[in-house]
Amino acid sequence: MCTAASSTLTQSSPPAAVAAYADATTDVLPIDILQFHILTRLDGPTLAAASCASTQLRQLSAPDTMWAGVCRSTWPSTNDPRLLELISAFPGGHRSFFSDSYPHLAVSGQDSVDAGSLAPAEIISCVDIRHRGKLIFSKAVATETTTAWFKCSPFRVDMLDPKEVVSTPVPYPDTDHACGQLGDCLTLSWIVVDPAGQRAANVSSRRSVSVIRHWLSGEVHARFATVLPGDRRSSSKFVECGVVVICGGCRGEDLQVREVSLQVENMDGKFLNGRESLGILRRALAARRRTPPGGCSEEDEGRRMHEEFQRMKMERKERRMRAEGALDMICAASGFFFLMVPLVLWVLTFCR
Repeated sequence: MCTAASSTLTQSSPPAAVAAYADATTDVLPIDILQFHILTRLDGPTLAAASCASTQLRQLSAPDTMWAGVCRSTWPSTNDPRLLELISAFPGGHRSFFSDSYPHLAVSGQDSVDAGSLAPAEIISCVDIRHRGKLIFSKAVATETTTAWFKCSPFRVDMLDPKEVVSTPVPYPDTDHACGQLGDCLTLSWIVVDPAGQRAANVSSRRSVSVIRHWLSGEVHARFATVLPGDRRSSSKFVECGVVVICGGCRGEDLQVREVSLQVENMDGKFLNGRESLGILRRALAARRRTPPGGCSEEDEGRRMHEEFQRMKMERKERRMRAEGALDMICAASGFFFLMVPLVLWVLTFCR
């Protein structure tokens, strides 16, 4: 009976159906079988849906160890002793961490909030990259945020050292068509954790917004991006958290991950410094999440927001170029006027 019930509830089942089925079995199955052999097989969204079916199911799905397993299976980069201890100290433990980090971050301009005056001494980045659902890269890196160098320099978080290379079982794409297929198969998660504020947020789009192969080096550049509200004090209404994954290799060989980095770019195409980027991330950590519009998947929403951001950047650049062109014309006309007036006066004086 346990085998039949557990095989019926799978991670691919719709959350509502799983919740209804699990609720119906609470009076049939022993509690320990339901808790340890069925609920532990569910993924995070399905487990959360099942916990809403009844008070008993909510109690059975409450243990932090259960949600810790969900977080480790969803984001293997969190399986670090320090992170496990840190997440356990969250107000809601691993369930709170999962709620913060899943789905990927999506906020609007109206969601910008005051994140408080205390900045964290460090932020932790947890990155996981999968190809067709199989993990090919997983790492957690801590970045300190208190030095003057961090605050004034362009913000950039690198997951790999300059000479570090990670081999993957993925074949190297040697054509543009293969690069496009690679982009459809790659998924990425970049979770930023604030240890002091005990909050987390997934600041990357789930799927790539663009994949290109450099014509000279042959390196494959996959870009993931999330558009966030900008700083109220700046002229940039939106900014983009951009994750670039650079892979290398040769025809007939396996793909190698050579660079995984995060930067924050404003609408002028300028990368923000550490102080500005930290403010953006802190507000994103504190903002409420929203779901994509009806009929729009998470992947489509990420690509749509990226394209909209690029369109606004282009329009902003064109307006600036028109303004600079008009100013150049005014300056040229003024220079011509001030040059010609003395000449005309000299001619008139000479003719007399």
